Amino acid sequence: MSDLTSTKTIAIINSQAPFASAAGKEALDAALIFGSFEQATSLFFIADGVYQVIKAQDGALLELKDYLKTFSALPFYDIENIYVCQQSVIARGLTADSLLDNVQLLSSNDFSQRLHAHNVIYRF
Repeated sequence: MSDLTSTKTIAIINSQAPFASAAGKEALDAALIFGSFEQATSLFFIADGVYQVIKAQDGALLELKDYLKTFSALPFYDIENIYVCQQSVIARGLTADSLLDNVQLLSSNDFSQRLHAHNVIYRF
């Protein structure tokens, strides 16, 4: 008999730029839902998804609702593991200083290892 109270670890991969589609907002909404049900959830940013974790973005300039401010709510949902692929950051000419303070910049190998340590992986 399986233990129904066991918690699966959930990884949410963000690979698209903010405001280019609804994928970024949907990924963040999913994370908040999992967090509200006390599921162990981690966020991963790779490829153009790294643009979502740049400091001081303002979607209002594009006349879009700015969902990125929701990142500040993640600790309230016990979502503290936010991983960013260092290779993706470098390839886009960004620096660690341009990213949100609560993210962990990881090498491709470390990023992959952390990702594959999760039971369930969703990609947006």
